[in-house]
Amino acid sequence: MSDFSVKPTLTGDNVVLRPVTEEDAAVFEEILHDPDVLTFTGIPAGEPPLSLDYLRSWYGSRGEQPDRLDLALVDRGSGDVVGELVFNEWDEPNRSCNFRTLIGPRGRDRGLGTEAIRLFLAYGFEQLGLNRISLGVFAFNPRAIRAYEKVGFVREGVEREALLHQGEWVDSLYMSVLAREWAVHRGHPGSAPSVTS
Repeated sequence: MSDFSVKPTLTGDNVVLRPVTEEDAAVFEEILHDPDVLTFTGIPAGEPPLSLDYLRSWYGSRGEQPDRLDLALVDRGSGDVVGELVFNEWDEPNRSCNFRTLIGPRGRDRGLGTEAIRLFLAYGFEQLGLNRISLGVFAFNPRAIRAYEKVGFVREGVEREALLHQGEWVDSLYMSVLAREWAVHRGHPGSAPSVTS
């Protein structure tokens, strides 16, 4: 297992995942103003937006981080950055990490996210030697839950009433995919035999 200091470029049929840079800050500033992004990431209404200077500093420093991997999601058809995929919260002894993704309006509903997640997970399991990749997703985000299940994430728990959204409590679902599961289905669990414990 190596750390995340190598920042690869991964190429699929319709997407490219490449290291984020300071120049991507303006795109992410726009994405972080999208109402769906704000809702589904749990950012409270009325919270001041992140400044462009902060985002330049943040995205400009991601290449120096050996304990996380931040890649921009690029639509190959247009060449536009439409989101990001991240491995973070790395637990080196247990070969596990957290996964998160952020996809703006121009990257949605065209299968780009599904392809990108499969590409990213393949890198995590097959190149980095991870054993477990996990995530949290709010229960009121069925589009994301479907996308995660489609690539092999399995529900494993619920953090009850984790978010207060517009006066209503929302649960957060925990999901994960394991290396032994990935080895069987490679991101296509519906077409692979089931994996037993």
